[in-house]
Formats: sequence, structure tokens, C-alpha cells
Amino acid sequence: MRLVFAGTPLFAEQALRALVGAGHQVLLVLTQPDRPSGRGLKLRHSEVKSAALELALPIVQPPTLKSDKSLEILRGAQAQAMIVAAYGLILPQAVLDSFPLGCINIHASLLPRWRGAAPIQRAILAGDTRTGITIMRMDAGLDTGPVLLSREIAITADETAASLHDKLAGLGARCVVECLPALERGALRAVPQSEEGVTYASKIQKSEAAIDWTKPAELVDRQIRALNPFPVASTKSRGEAIRIWASRLASGNSGPAGQVLYAGDEGIVVGCGNGAVCLLELQRASSKRLTAAEFLCGYPLPAGERFGT
Repeated sequence: MRLVFAGTPLFAEQALRALVGAGHQVLLVLTQPDRPSGRGLKLRHSEVKSAALELALPIVQPPTLKSDKSLEILRGAQAQAMIVAAYGLILPQAVLDSFPLGCINIHASLLPRWRGAAPIQRAILAGDTRTGITIMRMDAGLDTGPVLLSREIAITADETAASLHDKLAGLGARCVVECLPALERGALRAVPQSEEGVTYASKIQKSEAAIDWTKPAELVDRQIRALNPFPVASTKSRGEAIRIWASRLASGNSGPAGQVLYAGDEGIVVGCGNGAVCLLELQRASSKRLTAAEFLCGYPLPAGERFGT
């Protein structure tokens, strides 16, 4: 098929490579403008731009799609459809109407659950045991368009946002490649989303990183897993911010909220409002991410010490 592709991060990059690998003609790649990044604030390409450069595909980086110039560029490509994956810009109705087969979105949830910006993290925070990929035809609403194809996967007990992202990125790439031949033949039926079970996955805020140890251990563990790799759950110890990258539930343990119950090579067990969690990977400011055993070598934590202060 003749396609325009719109996407920005790694999640979208896998789909772009899969489409090219499947023999589709990507006539134009849209991605977010380069952004300052790192301590030197050097301009950084998005993952999609880097892939498009490697694949020698035409690239445009408009700050908005609402301008006449952007619309002229898109219509000039004469593509059959536009594939969208984590692009980051709202598509005006004029763009949605510019392609004979429509704008097709790769969404990282089983719609209508978790419409919006952060479906992967919100699914873990909510304790969902299943999620998946939805391929949908976009309309003017927020992830409200009819479903063309969906595939379901399990969320494991140790799943992080990072690991689930990678699984769904690969699945999304396979799903969009799978559905395009049927879409081109007119053999793919668009099914309206159910009006029941709608939830919204609002963008993750940095303010959500602070751990409240008075919450049940199950919720604290979900928070740690859902916020890896961003913004990373954190707590205070001796007035210093400590980032918590990985954890598991510590079955059979309990104690005062925020209190270190045990600290050893296996992890650092901390009491919660109900139960306890075992911290597996931690990071001090201006230091690297360490296993609990490595962390304790330079930062001993005797039983009885309290987090959160």
C-alpha cells in the first residue's frame, strides 16, 4: 500500500520498520520536531526520525497539522492511508478526511479501556491482568474510532511499563502489517467501540512518583512497576531522594509503614499500610541504578530505619 506514517517514539519506530519490511511504500514520515535533550540540551532526533533517515524515507516535522501547508504536504503524498502510532499531535478533521482508507491508529490497550496518553502505565497501576493492541480507524474523538483488529496479551505479576511497552510495540507492529491487506481489499469490518467499560489513561505526571508507604503493598508495588522507566517511583531517606526501579511483593512480611524490616542481598523489605514490598533496584541522586545488594554496600540500611523522611 501507499502510506504516510506518523509517529515519534520507539513504540512507533517498530511499526515503521515492520511496514517497510512488509513491502509497503512509505511515501512520507511525520514525526515531532527535534527536542533539546541531555545535560548539554543538544537537539535529539526522535526514534522514528532516526529510523526514517536510516531507511532513506522522506521526513517532515511540522509543529502542527492545522496549517494549510501541512495539509498540502499530506494530500500531495497521494497515499491510500495514514498509519499513526504515538505521534503526539492532534489530527484535524481535514487530515482525517485526506486519505481514501482513512487514518489508522495503533493503540496500546484493548479499547474502549484506557483511551488516552498513558494506557500502558495506567493498566499496571489499576492491576489489570490483560491488555493488548487495538488497530482502529481514527475519528474526531480521543481514541473513539471503530476497531479494525485487536489482540490480547497477559500482564504478568512482575511486569513493568518498560517490559510491557516492548511487548506491545512488537505486537502493534505485527498487527498493523496483518490488517493492511484486508483493509486494502475492503474485507476488514470496522466495529464501533462499546459504550461500556470506557476508561481514560491520563498522562503520567512527575508528581505521581512519590511513594506513600501507608498505601497497601500491592499498590506500592504496582506504582514502582508502572513508573519504570518514567518518571520512576521515589522516596526519601535521610533527607535524600532515592529512586526505586524494581520491586516485588514480600509475602508474609508486615511492619510499620515505611520502616525497613530487612536489608540484605535478596532485597530491602519495607513495611506498607498493609503488607510489605521488597525493593530490588535503587538509585541515589547522581549515581547509577544498582541492585539492592550493590546499593547497601555504599548505603547501609539497618532494620528499623524509616523511608519517607
